[in-house]
Amino acid sequence: MPLVIARPEGLYCPPGDFYIDPWRPVDRAVITHGHSDHARRGNTQYLAAAPGAGILRKRLGEDISLQTLAYGEQITHHGVRLSLHPAGHVLGSAQVRLEHGGEVWVASGDYKTEDDGTCAPFEPVRCHTFITESTFGLPIYKWLPQPELFADINAWWRANAEAGRSSVLFCYAFGKAQRVLSGLDASIGAIVSHGAVEPLSQLYREAGVALPPTQYLSEITDAATLRRAMVLAPPSAAGSPWMKRFGDYADGFASGWMQLRGTRRRRGVDRGFVMSDHADWPGLQKAIMATGAENVFVTHGQVNVMVRWLQEQGLQAQGFTTEYGDEEAEHLAVAGAEVAKVEAE
Repeated sequence: MPLVIARPEGLYCPPGDFYIDPWRPVDRAVITHGHSDHARRGNTQYLAAAPGAGILRKRLGEDISLQTLAYGEQITHHGVRLSLHPAGHVLGSAQVRLEHGGEVWVASGDYKTEDDGTCAPFEPVRCHTFITESTFGLPIYKWLPQPELFADINAWWRANAEAGRSSVLFCYAFGKAQRVLSGLDASIGAIVSHGAVEPLSQLYREAGVALPPTQYLSEITDAATLRRAMVLAPPSAAGSPWMKRFGDYADGFASGWMQLRGTRRRRGVDRGFVMSDHADWPGLQKAIMATGAENVFVTHGQVNVMVRWLQEQGLQAQGFTTEYGDEEAEHLAVAGAEVAKVEAE
């Protein structure tokens, strides 16, 4: 019997009788990380990596029944040996290792192979079967090294500050915003944090992640200070009354989807910074091969392209159907033309 199968509620481990990142309420849920498409309300019991406990309670409720494991710590449930290992995606993100009947399976959740300094770096886990994401599973996706990316962001901020314009950088509130914050040069000016971002950044600080100081917009009364400021805000803040305080500001968007010209046009921002908390195409290839897995299941994103590449490497590969997160659903249609281009090659 497979260690993980797809059910309407989510990815299910039959011998262990638990689910991994279920998208419908279940009795026992193993959670890979705190993004809303992986951690949902309504489950009876939760199991997650200890560094992500604060995030899960903040997003799902302080009163959830939550058991945590340190990375690498093992428990046995119904004969299934289970442990959690760093995924390098966001604070507390984990891969789920399952061992039963001589078989080892690993469900990756979402992962990134570059160490960004804001969470435990990705750790390859040897296994017979690997369940991988493929959000950016196309050859067009190849990220710049992080130092180059931050140099670009800080140069943009500095130029705007010298011109007397606030820099508003839209980025997702959990994970992306803290990663951006970690690389900002605070000598350029004040850093303003939106109310949806700051409580999550504080959880990172409490977990020992070094982040520069930030301020709420209400704390800045000097117009000259605001004109030199970097503002971190979620995409939902665009066009809101909150933005009026910044006057003639420059805006940017940080996302892996900025690789696509169509996405940059639709966002209508001054600058797009290609930055993702997911592995790029080379990262996916490297991570999968490092597991030594002979069988690979591919979930969400560019499944067909990744499955074909894996089969060309001599591996047994097929897709797993899962429910997309909001960020992926918004952009998969835009990526369709790029998929067709790759298929034609």
